[in-house]
This record gives sequence, structure tokens and C-alpha cells, in this order.
Amino acid sequence: MKTPPDPDPGLAVVTGPDDDIAEPAISDAAVTAAAPEVLANSLGEYFAAWGRRIRNGESGALPVLVGLVVIVIFFQIEQSKFLTAGNVVNLLVQATVFIMFGAAEIFALLLSEIDLSIGYGAGVGAFVIAELIAPPVSLPWWLGILGGLAAMAFLGFVQGSLITRLSLPSFVVTLGGSLAFLGLMLELANVDKTAVGGVITIDPNSPVYKLVQASMSTALGWTVLVVSLAIFAGVMLLRTSRRRAQGLTVPPLGITLLTIVVTAIGGIVLMLICSANRGSALVNLNGVPWVIPVVIVILLAYSWLLGRTRLGRYIYAIGANPEAARRAGINVKRVKTIAFMLVSMTAAIAGLIYESTLGSMSTDINGGQYVLYAVAAAVIGGTSLFGGRGKPLHALLGGIVIATVFNGLGLMGISAAGTDIATAIVLIAAVTLDSLVRRRASVR
Repeated sequence: MKTPPDPDPGLAVVTGPDDDIAEPAISDAAVTAAAPEVLANSLGEYFAAWGRRIRNGESGALPVLVGLVVIVIFFQIEQSKFLTAGNVVNLLVQATVFIMFGAAEIFALLLSEIDLSIGYGAGVGAFVIAELIAPPVSLPWWLGILGGLAAMAFLGFVQGSLITRLSLPSFVVTLGGSLAFLGLMLELANVDKTAVGGVITIDPNSPVYKLVQASMSTALGWTVLVVSLAIFAGVMLLRTSRRRAQGLTVPPLGITLLTIVVTAIGGIVLMLICSANRGSALVNLNGVPWVIPVVIVILLAYSWLLGRTRLGRYIYAIGANPEAARRAGINVKRVKTIAFMLVSMTAAIAGLIYESTLGSMSTDINGGQYVLYAVAAAVIGGTSLFGGRGKPLHALLGGIVIATVFNGLGLMGISAAGTDIATAIVLIAAVTLDSLVRRRASVR
């Protein structure tokens, strides 16, 4: 009787962090090296395992969080009004556009690729949305947004097809795409007769305008928070119980409860800050700006896409080892094309937030600079430039770090040149940390 051949060592089974599937039998050492916390039976064992992972070079988002705390403390010492309710909410709103640009770039970086077109791609998407909802077209706001997303998804499909079908470098294709999108944006402004001086004004009564400029009521905000926390807690507990019943590895129950408690505390703190009056003694301004929960929902959807779907696992597999993924039967070309479609579509969402912030859309958007901010937000948050490692959470952290630097230096009266230099230093520090972590992990 012939024995089956050993599996190809170049192939790897790539799964999401919470897959409910039967797991292959592997040694205890391998499991401990890959995810030691799943073997813990108590909070103490869990944190001990977490400490071992950090010493082995798997620090995750911890350095970013520590760095963010240090930056916040520094700016609060320099400017006492930095942590006031009004400034914190303003900072979070500023961060949303950086977060969405970073989330867009993550899909390319996970594949060890890059997209240099998303800056002006955001401009194209924003112009399409603005023209569709403005006279003479006057489509409903939601249909205009879908039109802008669909247009950018198609352009992303074109770029992805050129990269995969013709085996062209993504750097070159998206650099050309950036120039093409700039020209397309200018043409859209020229064709639209309502774009005076290349500027389209958004109707203040439109939900597109109110996305950033308006806030939900305090009562609605608390209601949404309570319902969201209840759903989150239920999903976490149900998933943990189901995995334990199926004999799959799960963290201790205490970790699940701690995660729920920390999330609840964060949501409550955010609501307390947003519920405070940010206006003057004569004008009451409070509530959560609509853009904040919208961005959170989008990041949650992307987290589910990358962590819980076959497409997400394929993206990680291709980024980690393209040849192994191809030999495992993954359609690498199709997955890459879809990823570039997601990049462009998310860039259109960033453009939507951009035009809502300004209340208008013009051709003077600095697309080249926003590309750099996109890469910076993703990398500062913890996404690897070498592919195969990154999460939407990293865009959230990176976007907040960039917005914090911009906001704090602005309060200190630092010029734009100084702000750019400071952002560059933070980016280089993040890339250096990523390289050192990968080197230490490989040595271990």
C-alpha cells in the first residue's frame, strides 16, 4: 500500500483569526509559536503568553498605542486645551479622512503591492457623487454615492486587470492612473456647467453635506451605543461558546469579558465627550458627528471581510507567499483585481468625507499628498510594507496618530512645513519598527 506524499512545504493553510473550521493536527510547539494565548486557561496564563509573543517580536499594535499615548501627553502639556471636548471631537473628525485613505491602501499593501492613484481617485469619486446629486441630474443622495463608488470600482478593475493580466508593476500602473485620474477630475469639472471655477457646492440640506457637518442627537447616540454594545457582547459570547462546543481553541472566558468591558468603556467615554457642549454659551453644540459611526461601521465590515471570508484569507495568503497561494489553487489574478477594486472604492469613500468636510468639491485636492498620508496611516498603524500582515484597525490607529500630530502642532502654531516634517519622522519610525520586528521574529 502506497503512502501519500508529504505535503509541499511551500504550501500553507491560511485561515482568519476566528474561523469555525476543523483545524489540522499540529504540534504543541507550533501552536504555541503561532498563537500561544489560545492555550491559556486563565487571565494570568493569557497575559503571560501575550508577554512571550511581545518578547518574540509579535508586538502587534502595542507600540502604536504607546506612541499615541506619549504624543497625546506631550500635546496636553504644551497646550492645555488639547484634550477639551471640542478639540477631541474635531480631532476625530479630522482623522476620518486619513483613516479611510489608510483603509484603502491596506488592501494593496496586504498583497505586497501599492496604489499611488487613490489621492486623485478620491477626487474623481467625490466629483462623480457631487455631480450626480446636484442639478441638473439631481439623483437621490444614496444613488449618487452608489454611482461614485461604482465608477471608482470600475477604474480599480481596469488598473487591477492591467497589473495582473499584463504582469505590470503596480507602482507604474497606479502612477499612470494617478495622472489619468487627475485629468479625468479636471474634465469632469469642465463638463459640469454648475462647477464655477472648478468648484461644485454641496447643498447644505443634503445628507452628503451633513455627513461631517451634522451630528446625531445625544439621545440617539446613547441608544445606538447601548444597542451596539449589546449586539457586540452577544456575538462575542455566542461565538466563544460555539467554538468551545466544537472543540476549537478559544481564549479564556475572562478575556472575552474583558474585551467587552474595555469596548464598553471606550464607547461610554466617547459618548461623554461628544455629549459635552462644544459650542459657546449662546449656541449649544453636542452629539456624535455622523461621520464617526459611519467610518466605524465601514472598518467593521472590512474587518469581517478580511478575517471571516474566503476572499480575505486569499488576500493574506497571496501577500505572504504568492507562489504558494497559486499552487494551492487560489486564483491570484482575480483576487488581486478585486483587491484593487476595493482600494479604489474605498478611496471614493475618502473623497466623500473630504467633500463633506469642505461643503464643496474642487479640483485643487492635493491627491499626491493624500497618497502619502494613506501609506503613512496604514504603516504607522502596523500594516507591513512586505505584505501579508495588516488589519483595518491599523488604519484607524494610523489615521488617529496623523490627525493627532496635525491637530497638536496646529494648536502650537507650527507651520505646515513643520507638520510635514513631524509626520515624516513618525512614518520613518513606524517603518523602522516594522523592519526590526520582522527581523527579530524571523531570528526567533
